[in-house]
Amino acid sequence: MLVLAFDTATPAVTAALHDGRRVLAESTTIDARRHGELLIPTVETVLREAGAALSEVTAVVAGSGPGPYTGLRVGLMTAQGLATTLAVPAYGICTLDAVAYGSGLAEPFLVATDARRKEVFWARYSDARTRLDGPFVDRPAEVPVEGLPVVGAGAGLYPDILGQSDAPPYPYAGFLAALAAERIAAGEPLGPPRPIYLRRPDAVVPGAPKRVTA
Repeated sequence: MLVLAFDTATPAVTAALHDGRRVLAESTTIDARRHGELLIPTVETVLREAGAALSEVTAVVAGSGPGPYTGLRVGLMTAQGLATTLAVPAYGICTLDAVAYGSGLAEPFLVATDARRKEVFWARYSDARTRLDGPFVDRPAEVPVEGLPVVGAGAGLYPDILGQSDAPPYPYAGFLAALAAERIAAGEPLGPPRPIYLRRPDAVVPGAPKRVTA
């Protein structure tokens, strides 16, 4: 097994390689505006650091969001393109699941990431591997925290509402790759790399031009 995983659904452009036992290499750059420019060089970096060739990859995994439309599409389209080229399966895993897995928590908690527009994407978990509900998008004050710990960058943005956490704020690809490898080894079904959109895209097809009357 050699799993190549990456996520572009948050400001973290992150990629990792996992051999079924451990993360061989991981690279992350925090830059919300350069997903398309940074992803392939980041993939090349982890392959080089792991001493592996792209042709050795047996599965490609991408974070499927939720996240901003443009950044999210970069990762998902790259996953589909690489998988087609390599003739290997491509999978998608909810980005919030990777944040949850990285927390290592064994008790109920929430994950919240930045949705912009003064909102957060969030989901509820029973432990680091099990999502119970979500994902959703809401204003921080509308998230039903109910005394549960909240992890993810959303908590860092709104600590007075969601509380503070020492858990990793982003879906680092090492967590994504480890979660994927674990599920593949256990024979758990993984879905295709399809985007989780909780909003309509800002860009719309222009309507018919208005008639001009004299």
